[in-house]
Amino acid sequence: MSATLRPSPTTVEEGEASARALLPGGRRGRFRRPRVKQHYNKREALAGYLFISPWIIGFLVFTAGAMIYSLYISFSSYNLATNRARPVGLANYAELFQDPRVGVSLANTLFYAVMAVPLEIAFALALALLLNRVGRGAGVFRTLFYLPKMTPAVATAAIFFLLLNGNTGAINQFLRLFGIAGPQWLVDPAWVKPSIVIMALWTVSGTMVIFLAALKSVPTELYEVASLDGAGAVRKFFSITLPMISGAMFFNVIVLTIAAFQVFDQAYLLFWRDQSNASPEASLFYAIYLFQQAFREFNFGFAAAMAWLLFVIIMAITVIQVRFGNRFVYYEGDR
Repeated sequence: MSATLRPSPTTVEEGEASARALLPGGRRGRFRRPRVKQHYNKREALAGYLFISPWIIGFLVFTAGAMIYSLYISFSSYNLATNRARPVGLANYAELFQDPRVGVSLANTLFYAVMAVPLEIAFALALALLLNRVGRGAGVFRTLFYLPKMTPAVATAAIFFLLLNGNTGAINQFLRLFGIAGPQWLVDPAWVKPSIVIMALWTVSGTMVIFLAALKSVPTELYEVASLDGAGAVRKFFSITLPMISGAMFFNVIVLTIAAFQVFDQAYLLFWRDQSNASPEASLFYAIYLFQQAFREFNFGFAAAMAWLLFVIIMAITVIQVRFGNRFVYYEGDR
């Protein structure tokens, strides 16, 4: 009597095939994996919730609660003095399409986002690549590069107000060394938004740190193999570096886009802090006009409607970015 020896299955698929073959009567059936009950430690879960409870309470009170209340007053005419809201239906939302300054501010914001986000990504990535090549003293340089992020917005605006002065500013004086007549950065409508973008580039160190962390996680073996195949620096960058940090790139693009649509500090401190109407129309961003409606005109119902319109626009753009951008992102473990 002879026995037939079969090799043991080496993969999950072969194991399932062997299990199907052992079903009674040789019939083919559906193989079901045994269910494994997961036991959770209730005390650890409770401790975790207690640790994050300050954030949960803060989110419910100061974020979720404020959003719900703003949605309520967006359908009303809110009086700050009496703290009462008189329902007006969709009148505030209808006024959004009738007020020409809403369209102007939204167009300015969109133009700024299209200009600022790619430049911020490129500048932050260039700084991260530069820091990634530093060996000795890398911590010192990382600290120096991150210091601009810690500078107060008011101090930054004061510095750039002097740098961007069209007559005596340091930037135009530097351009005169090469025979270039610098523009009136803070007066000429064509150069207002580029001046705000220049100011925004000063604070890209947060994005730079994310890129630097992604670059540190790229396996050096890939570059060694590419060097053996004769690949140059440019080919390595586009074939190895960019695909491997595409997740960080995807995250930064989404975060910077959201921040660009909410731009306020730079434009307000450079052009609107004196509460005058002499500021150029090109510097009127959506968040600034929302602020004016809420805290100068005290038109809180209309300002709340503007806020929810901005929320819908940002949500739609983010969904499009996620649906489209995920196709170009490399996730470790994907087939």
